[in-house]
Amino acid sequence: MAKLEADGSSPSRVVGSLTTPRAAALAGVLFAVLFITVVLLVRAAMPETVDGSIEWVESRRGGIRIAATLMPFAGIAFLWFIAVVRDGLGIFEDRFFASVFLGSGLLFLATIFFATSVAAGLAATGTDTDDETMVFAMTVVMATCKTFATRMAAVFMISLATIWWKTGLMPRWLVVLTYLTAAAQLIAGELSMWVTVAFPVWVIVVSGLLLARAGLLDREV
Repeated sequence: MAKLEADGSSPSRVVGSLTTPRAAALAGVLFAVLFITVVLLVRAAMPETVDGSIEWVESRRGGIRIAATLMPFAGIAFLWFIAVVRDGLGIFEDRFFASVFLGSGLLFLATIFFATSVAAGLAATGTDTDDETMVFAMTVVMATCKTFATRMAAVFMISLATIWWKTGLMPRWLVVLTYLTAAAQLIAGELSMWVTVAFPVWVIVVSGLLLARAGLLDREV
């Protein structure tokens, strides 16, 4: 049965169907697949250290261009995931932690969009860019992904895990797993760009649980 809107009116059946756990789970899975693909493409094309040759820009620019094309769609899916998960909190939503949850999620997207845009700029200019500018741009991409994006993802997970802990909306094992994953992102975020992949993997776990709770996995088999 569809929930009532804030003004007491009943939403249409179409709107009600869009705010189901299935919508959140599918959006989360789509984001995770696209985001992991983007990370793999960028990581395969761009060396993690800035003291190597810049010839990769000319030979591997295709992967970065594909990553730049996919990233907006990953962002759209993540926004949908945020919206439906927040809707699922309902009356249990804590204004303080919900604000941190929403803000950190938007900042995560902003940093990832920025890093992908800079990488796409590198691919577009090619080897025509001087070495100093190339090193600067690569440093910006790596710092944005490994320092800022991973931290924002960690804050996103911590705030949501805290809401789950206080309300009991999710099992304790998922709360503990979320805290541990967030701690790893906070501590080891700068060690490797691969740490960024832990976040979409966590999103897949959450999405799988939402699907299982809705009984959709068994129904669609």
